[in-house]
Amino acid sequence: MNAAMKAMSVEPVTAHLRVVSEQAAVNDTSGITISGVSKTYRTRDGDVPSLRPLDFHINDGEFFVIVGPSGCGKSTLLKMISGLLAPSTGEILVEGKKVTEPHGDVGIVFQNALLLPWRNILSNVMLPIDMKKLPREKFLDRAKSLLKMVGLEGFEKKLPWQLSGGMQQRASICRALVHDPKIMLMDEPFGALDAMTREKMNVELSRIQRETGKTVLLITHSIPEAVFLADKVLVMTERPGGIAAIYDVPLGRERNLDAMANPVFTELVARIRKHFFTQSALD
Repeated sequence: MNAAMKAMSVEPVTAHLRVVSEQAAVNDTSGITISGVSKTYRTRDGDVPSLRPLDFHINDGEFFVIVGPSGCGKSTLLKMISGLLAPSTGEILVEGKKVTEPHGDVGIVFQNALLLPWRNILSNVMLPIDMKKLPREKFLDRAKSLLKMVGLEGFEKKLPWQLSGGMQQRASICRALVHDPKIMLMDEPFGALDAMTREKMNVELSRIQRETGKTVLLITHSIPEAVFLADKVLVMTERPGGIAAIYDVPLGRERNLDAMANPVFTELVARIRKHFFTQSALD
């Protein structure tokens, strides 16, 4: 073993990792602030708690990833931030404004691309513009620029079935960004892709976030995916979901797949995994 390898082997990797305070940055009106937010569903058989009260803050331009087991309330939280669902307690602030209804500051990407089969790729990307009745001419060039940015230039007139799953998901990311929202919410966006395509899409998404500077909130079951993409990772408990920990990811923002061999990456993945093996396995 050479001297460099010896130095790497004895370096205290743990010193690079930091658990972030779970409390929201109450004095910061930028970004997303979650204060005492919980959710309980009312059913015929009684109340079903989904989320325990949560407090955390997402900074402007931050890539924030939530990882947790199925049924812990990850998607519920995303819907509340978008304004599609009201919290049972607490409040959500986006840029200092309380979220009480669906708002135009978010773009949403789902697990499946959900492209309309009868519309070509450019028309699918322009769908939010048509629905919001925004000036089409103003946003058409933006749509084409986004498609070029994700490597889909020349595919504007293709129908969804003529594209691979990864290409369709790239088009859905363009659709989420076309109206220039401040925030992109992503619900397991690559869960339906094969492993190799998923890795490529992780690299692509990291690049898109750097180039656009958008605030991204992504939820996933994959611990390596969470650590690879995030500036911060929030680890959730089983239902009713609560915050087990929030970790800084002390890796540079410009990442490629070689980052997965970094000792800081592997130790943080192992540390997060321990949260679930003390409860039950992730799906």
